[in-house]
Amino acid sequence: MRKQASVLHLDLDAFFAAVEQRDKPSLRGKPVVVGGVGGRGVVATASYEARQYGVRSAMSTREARSRCPHAAFLTGRFHAYRASSRIVMALLRDVSPLVEPLSLDEAFVDLAQAGLPDLEVATVTAFAQDLRARVHDATGGLTASVGIGTSKFIAKVASDLDKPDGLVVVEPGTEVDLLRPMRVTVIPGVGPATDERLRRAGIHTVADLETVSLDELVRLVGRAHGTGLFHLARADDDRPVVAEREAKSVSVEGTYETDLTDRKLMEGLLTRQAGDVAGRLRKSGLSGRTVTIKVRSHDFTTLTRSSTLPEPTDSSATIARLARGLLGDLDTSGGVRLLGVGVSGLADWIQDDLFGESAGSGSSDEATEASEPEPVDLSALSRRTTWGPGQDVTHDELGRGWVWGSGRGVVTVRFETAETPAGPVRSYAVDDPALRPWRPPEADEDLPENSMAPDDQAP
Repeated sequence: MRKQASVLHLDLDAFFAAVEQRDKPSLRGKPVVVGGVGGRGVVATASYEARQYGVRSAMSTREARSRCPHAAFLTGRFHAYRASSRIVMALLRDVSPLVEPLSLDEAFVDLAQAGLPDLEVATVTAFAQDLRARVHDATGGLTASVGIGTSKFIAKVASDLDKPDGLVVVEPGTEVDLLRPMRVTVIPGVGPATDERLRRAGIHTVADLETVSLDELVRLVGRAHGTGLFHLARADDDRPVVAEREAKSVSVEGTYETDLTDRKLMEGLLTRQAGDVAGRLRKSGLSGRTVTIKVRSHDFTTLTRSSTLPEPTDSSATIARLARGLLGDLDTSGGVRLLGVGVSGLADWIQDDLFGESAGSGSSDEATEASEPEPVDLSALSRRTTWGPGQDVTHDELGRGWVWGSGRGVVTVRFETAETPAGPVRSYAVDDPALRPWRPPEADEDLPENSMAPDDQAP
């Protein structure tokens, strides 16, 4: 670890929902849920007003509606999120050459390269306060929570301690005392499965974990994971801030204690892994063209199979469908020890169908129905003049607004923008020629020439 608190972690608060509230004045201070709006949708982000009712990320939209039926449920507008993210990342790069983005809404900053007169707690605290104010002003009112510590791990933990719009600086030498009362899930990589395994061993808090030997942790969770837990429980993290991390692929894999022989079970596991991969892609604002599966047989033979799409995707359903098809080309009758799904050929653009559900792509797999958002084919929706809630539109007479809701041949629009007060609400026939989807011209600048995003496509 560093001797001074010189690693900063910035996390934009309820990012997607906050952008929607900023751009839609009538929703400010009210519960907003961004994600899939259909019966099989999944919550991507909930505003803090919605979180008071128990709505959270990764919850099914069905459950979110039951908990907070009066919330505004909106589909995603990726162009708006990406534009705000770029403003923040550019601001961070102005203060330090070492900025490591983790996703659209969070990044590490190395303050040792920020040109500060010193790295004393008072100095970095004042710097962070000014930085948060600059983010607020530059983005039109978005807030960020900031943590500063002697390592990336501690900075990340600190940024979660005083949300939203908080600032926590962990003084050097106090890291272990901070961690000890926390649940082990505060450590990166401790998900539900690892948490349950540790719980069965009587390990609930970081203080409990600190008392366990390295050999015992390796026995419980494996060498790589156990070694990582051993060090992080002692706040031992020397990972550097790496500028401009460029992911070449995103993948998820699992090793199983008993060889798998049931093809349906394997297909179900691949489907769930595909959902995890798609979620990581969306969080990082990425998509990919090549889907690969990795299969390790009972005799430790490792095979891979790949399929490449004509256009990048971040769709759980598409990735899962290709992965299951690739599995069908392999002989797994002898048993499988490891399964994995990956996506490569990454791009930093995607169709703006980030959070919809595709009609007719249902699955009988219960895990899929509970956890997978099914992205919308927006080009098809545009042809059918279907309008997604939250979508930007413009009207020949009343100007810009957004879709309040639609159904039975009618679309209802509230006319307002971030720069104008809440305006009138009007309803139109879905095929009214005076009403059109709207997107800023710069939203298409990064799209390849062969992208399927014509100017008149719904965002």
